[in-house]
Amino acid sequence: MSQVLHTPPSTAAPVDDDLDLAALAARHGLSVSGARPSLPEYVRQLWARRHFITAFATAKLTAQYSQAKLGQIWQVMTPLLNAAVYYFIFGVLLGTKRNVPDYIPFLVTGVFIWTFTQSSIMAGTRAIAGNLGLVRALHFPRAALPISFALQQLQQLLFSMAALVVILLCFGVPISVSWVLAIPALVLQFTFNAGVSMIMARMGAKTPDIAQLMPFILRTWMYVSGVMWSIDRLTASDNLPHLLTIALETNPAAVYIDLMRYALIDSFHSSQLPPHVWAAAIGWALLAGVGGFIYFWKAEETYGRG
Repeated sequence: MSQVLHTPPSTAAPVDDDLDLAALAARHGLSVSGARPSLPEYVRQLWARRHFITAFATAKLTAQYSQAKLGQIWQVMTPLLNAAVYYFIFGVLLGTKRNVPDYIPFLVTGVFIWTFTQSSIMAGTRAIAGNLGLVRALHFPRAALPISFALQQLQQLLFSMAALVVILLCFGVPISVSWVLAIPALVLQFTFNAGVSMIMARMGAKTPDIAQLMPFILRTWMYVSGVMWSIDRLTASDNLPHLLTIALETNPAAVYIDLMRYALIDSFHSSQLPPHVWAAAIGWALLAGVGGFIYFWKAEETYGRG
């Protein structure tokens, strides 16, 4: 009686087919759809889209107040009105202007610089979740979106700086060589803002509810950043714990505000700056900028598949 031997089907052929297909794809420069590029390649792709980033930021800035009758004037009026409200509440009612020379330039500078950080982070939080149509329709480095929103806020700040210069001159603050220091301070702050925007863009894409929570977090951050009051006068007292003093002085928002006040207001002296303020500003910019970029890059494959 003959026996029939049954052998399991061979899997060698499918494996060989897979290898052949992989070799064919590699030979013709094909890659997995939505795969994350290497970090150097990602930087190269982002640099290649630099003109798109600039144009996108400018278009967003132009469209921001297009429906308002006063148009782009609101770019300057909005932070000025905020400064007026803070002056009345904190400077007049709460008396924070006491013993602070040039309080109005002090306050307006703080409001303008803080608004730059606040608006960049809020816009970055919605950068991916609010532009899903663009993300799904086109292939491009998604980091271009939070960076372009940070650039948009920088452009708006530059418009506001024209009004700030007028305010400084009207209140007797002379033009000084130290104004040049505003340039590196703004570059460092932009790097910090863009890095945090990329972090928040990734978090906001995963959890859209974060956008609803951010206004409360940012408002709390503003109150401890010395926008309306002088940090150095508070920390000069012996009543604060040492760790709290360090936290207030190294707060990144406060560091960039202090640097701009030191650059623009002659009555704001170096003795009012926290120790190693430039080192702190550079450290925060590198930590947020580089760390935020790498953190965002690691999620690029997820966005590509979205």
